[in-house]
Amino acid sequence: MNTKLKERIKLSIAIAVLAVIIIVVLMIVVQYQVEGETNMPFKLSKITVISTAEGEEKTGEEQTNKWDLTVNQNNDIYFFIEQNGENTKEEDLLESVTIENIVVTKQPVKGEVKTYMPNSGEGRTFTYDDQYLVQNSLEYTGSKNNNPKTLEIGSKGGSAIIRFSNTNIGEYISNEDAEIKHDGSLITKIGLTEQDVSFQINFDLILQINKIKYKSNITLDLPCENLTTEGTTTKEITDMSNIIFKRVQ
Repeated sequence: MNTKLKERIKLSIAIAVLAVIIIVVLMIVVQYQVEGETNMPFKLSKITVISTAEGEEKTGEEQTNKWDLTVNQNNDIYFFIEQNGENTKEEDLLESVTIENIVVTKQPVKGEVKTYMPNSGEGRTFTYDDQYLVQNSLEYTGSKNNNPKTLEIGSKGGSAIIRFSNTNIGEYISNEDAEIKHDGSLITKIGLTEQDVSFQINFDLILQINKIKYKSNITLDLPCENLTTEGTTTKEITDMSNIIFKRVQ
């Protein structure tokens, strides 16, 4: 076998090996884009959405009616983070959970969407106070205990909460009703439908674990269905096949 033929065979083998390596790398990249991280120490196990509506008494005005309310439609979103079975070691810590890059991708026909963090005072979890508005990012810090009011989540797993509120969807004024329910039935009372107040929200959820950040993009259609008939509705999302976490570079 002459030298030129040997060189050609060596070159062909090298090209074939390089092609195989490139194909394998591309397959790994494609698989990662589709599946994301599959062995994170902690995982998002469930998202719970609780939708309702309520009337807020007007302030700074002389009240001449029995009921004079500004109606808001609220959606409380709970993120449950737990240890990921055998992938979790004793030294693994959930250092923070961040909700950021919040965008209303579909605006409601009525109202204005605002994002609220839990209030740090006593009483109800959320209040319509501008000091608790979330502009673009809300971070929960890993701690020994889980406490939404202090924006802390358990470093061994816990839950984080945020509210997406469609504010000022209308006014309810009445002197006739002896009592009212502060729930989704108010939407019908002010002459609106669920379609009028529905919207879509998009955001990134970032888990920082052992100094490594994992990010997933999430889209939610709000509120939950049948709100006007049931008053308060709950949706639990446990199928996470479409919520893919990838390392933040």
